[in-house]
Amino acid sequence: MKKVNGYQIIELFEKWSPKRLAFEGDPVGLHIGQLNRQVNKVLVTLDVNEQVIDEAVEQGAALIIAHHPPLFRPVRAILTDTPQGRMIEKCIKHDIAVYAAHTNLDIAEGGVNDMLADRLKLTETEPIEVTNSEHLVKLAVFCPQGDADQLRCELAAAGAGAIGDYAGCSFSSQGIGRFTPVNGANPAIGEVGKPAEVKEERIEVVFPESLQSKIIKTMCTVHPYEEPAFDLFKMQQTTNIQGIGRVGRLAEDMTLKQFAAHVKEAFQVPALRFVGDPETVVRKVAVLGGDGNKYISAAKRKGADVLVTGDLYYHTAQDAEALGLAVVDPGHNIEKIMIRGVAEKLTSLCQDKNFDIEILESRVITEPFQFL
Repeated sequence: MKKVNGYQIIELFEKWSPKRLAFEGDPVGLHIGQLNRQVNKVLVTLDVNEQVIDEAVEQGAALIIAHHPPLFRPVRAILTDTPQGRMIEKCIKHDIAVYAAHTNLDIAEGGVNDMLADRLKLTETEPIEVTNSEHLVKLAVFCPQGDADQLRCELAAAGAGAIGDYAGCSFSSQGIGRFTPVNGANPAIGEVGKPAEVKEERIEVVFPESLQSKIIKTMCTVHPYEEPAFDLFKMQQTTNIQGIGRVGRLAEDMTLKQFAAHVKEAFQVPALRFVGDPETVVRKVAVLGGDGNKYISAAKRKGADVLVTGDLYYHTAQDAEALGLAVVDPGHNIEKIMIRGVAEKLTSLCQDKNFDIEILESRVITEPFQFL
């Protein structure tokens, strides 16, 4: 088993939930401490408060991964006679680093909103609103026929040619390449000053724009020519489409009243609120963890019969009612589902790397509300 530091854990975590997915201005990343210390235990939590820090101290966790950023707004002073100041002080005294993954974890594949959708047993899910995508790029490169197979294999290994559930996709056509090496050239084929003709293949592959530097570097490394001839085309098609919230279908239709009971049971909440006619038939469901007030119209556009979200405002509820969209509000704290989900995912990722690390689930209840 490999001893690891915080950087290695977070690097692995961010391959699953990269910071680039987060909304602009969302303070994700390292909030307190440093990551260059050895870590034996990681504590996963929804919120960070003094009780969670005490839990980390007791358990011997040197790194906390939280969903809600503990320092959401800029801190002008650290006063250790305030709850926030005491929390920061405890972290520093006990060498505990605190890292937050907020909207990036909401959006990530397998992240918070997928966890919520899975708990509700939704199928055929898609984002309520797309927030991230990237264009595909096509590479067309000309290569001697004898070297084409190796080049195709290396490009595929670098990530080119992945289309849906298929890998190593490419297209080839054959022809004659012509060139004349001039003074200063060191040609793999031909002689300086003499025109040359070579039987070549034109290899075409597509890949996400974010891989362009890696693909070009691979091509130049493997290609036998000193100066490979190639073209790049930015395509209209997009890939890696990701977004906030999820919309999916229930296996069986329910009335809104039945569905509300289903939500209550799924998330084990003592009470919830809902908007709409209790006898309305629910087939298509939108779900968004946290505060989803801004997504009433987006959920309706996606054809949802009901939106499951927290922190529903009075006037937003009236707007939803006017739109004909039912809303079920089981509270913000249902996002605590991420504690087990992240712990299981991170445990799996660390096991694959043979990391000597224990991932712990916080047991501190951070739900501030009580119900009569």
